[in-house]
Amino acid sequence: MTRILVAGETLIDFIPEGRGPLREIETFHRRAGGAPANVAVGLARLDEQPLFWTRVGDDPFGDHLVTTLAEAGVDDEFVERDPDADTTLAFVSLDPDADRSFSFHRDGTADTRMEPGRISAETLAAVEWVHAGGVTLADEPSRTATFDLMRRASETPETVVSFDPNARPELFEDVAFDAVCRRALALADVVKATAEDLIAAGLVDEDATDDDAAELARRVCAEGPHTGLITRGADGALVRAEPDAPWSTEEETVVVDHGGYAVGPVDTTGAGDAFTAGAVAALADGSSLDDALAFANAVAALSTTEKGAMAALPSRSAVESFRD
Repeated sequence: MTRILVAGETLIDFIPEGRGPLREIETFHRRAGGAPANVAVGLARLDEQPLFWTRVGDDPFGDHLVTTLAEAGVDDEFVERDPDADTTLAFVSLDPDADRSFSFHRDGTADTRMEPGRISAETLAAVEWVHAGGVTLADEPSRTATFDLMRRASETPETVVSFDPNARPELFEDVAFDAVCRRALALADVVKATAEDLIAAGLVDEDATDDDAAELARRVCAEGPHTGLITRGADGALVRAEPDAPWSTEEETVVVDHGGYAVGPVDTTGAGDAFTAGAVAALADGSSLDDALAFANAVAALSTTEKGAMAALPSRSAVESFRD
């Protein structure tokens, strides 16, 4: 049964052969990526059957992405092809700890051209969860399309709306990232974020760190969401749920902290998206906050043990074996 709709960009990540500054890398490996695409594939690997609304170019890179999504088990009903725009490319560089930075080639590409109204009222009424990412908010018409979907989903009874800012302020040329992000937070029920996301959104001071996770989650919830998930890389994650959260069993705010799992990271690209997929799958399944956070951390940890964001996403059986 399809319960979850994911919306946002699909792109090609070029992963470096080794670590170091982008200017020094000579060899890259092509990998399918894009935060929402990673979440959709992550959900499919975890035995969900998500719908995925995205837009790619009618070009060879788009062909590769469409094939990759289909092979991963993602429904192609809302995977659009744009005959007049290229597919987005992102070149990744890795520092000595496998943390990454990006150089985007995204001027007028297909994922900037998503249009409102593509998802019908009937489709929205049939899903229980809608997840969106922040990158498509950088350009029109995709910004309007994303906000339209989030607004309509938020007005649909019993539908959970989640959002990942995935802060890339450098992509926001015509509008301020902080204003756009706060508007999205106000439409969301669940937000997954990092300290860097919230600094870019202007919600916390520039000296905020992962150690401030409890305060970061509080600031998220102060913007409207009932659940704030703060990821801290190798140090795990923290979740805050207000009393009105559907998974809250108490009449007060609940805060749960999980220290994560120790692994030898090879590539952290997409680890946050893997976490999001794990959290959404677990919460949609009715797991407790404790179990959902531990499950999401396990998905994220396993995703760092291979190169590539989408290629490294683990199956449910692999996650369960890892946790045993």
